[in-house]
Amino acid sequence: MADALQSSLKQAFIVENKPGAGGNLGADIVVKSPADGYTVLFGIDTTFTVNPYIYKAMPFKPADLKPVMVLASSGLMVGSYSGRQFKSMKDLIAAGRSKVLNFSSAGNGSPGHLAAEIFTDAAEIKIQHVPYKGNTPAVTAVMSGEVDAGALATPGMLPHVKTGRINALAVTSRKRSKLAPDVPTVAELGLKDLELEVLYVVMMPSATPDAVVQILQNAMRSALNQPDIKTRLINLDLAYEGLTGKAAQTRLNDLSIRYARIVQSTGMESE
Repeated sequence: MADALQSSLKQAFIVENKPGAGGNLGADIVVKSPADGYTVLFGIDTTFTVNPYIYKAMPFKPADLKPVMVLASSGLMVGSYSGRQFKSMKDLIAAGRSKVLNFSSAGNGSPGHLAAEIFTDAAEIKIQHVPYKGNTPAVTAVMSGEVDAGALATPGMLPHVKTGRINALAVTSRKRSKLAPDVPTVAELGLKDLELEVLYVVMMPSATPDAVVQILQNAMRSALNQPDIKTRLINLDLAYEGLTGKAAQTRLNDLSIRYARIVQSTGMESE
């Protein structure tokens, strides 16, 4: 997005990666920045919809930021180590009701961690969450049999599905992934309560003038209509959303309410 925005707005866009604490570190930098439109946060919704319930000390309040746009969404692929006898979601759930299954994730508070807790809550199976430092090692753990399964980003899982090292059981999105059209959604399997979509959001400090927000929204809409960016979204397994204003805030609020209940029900936490 940065190159396209730089071209249309004639303004340099410098991308600074600030990982840590489930996105809290990067978000806090933006919260403490001037509300002039020159510091923008790009992240995922769990920083605002999950972290407030699992971190004992939050450096900011979700209300300190407001959405510019919910850009896109992405489901996760539920995959199991091919050496286990889990050929379907039915097999996985049956096994999880008789013994504890190990699920990997990209870290505490990550979408994969949230998925494990949703599965525990909605499918009533026993899961031991095993956090790793990133999606790649979490996928490697599934591929090698270090864990039983995981719900992780589809682009990282798919190469190992194609080699037969991982069994693709389902995707958690509302629609099938364009990267893996043969893999059913959880809803198609009668497991709609297991749906989980990660939202990719752009945020600014809440005091940023609406006129400034509007300028960035218009530039982002234009960028997202460019054919090369559309192709890149598909390759990253991202579905265009384009939600702004009240619609964007409502989507985030609805997820926050859902995840608050799941955190309370399962005891999900992080340090």
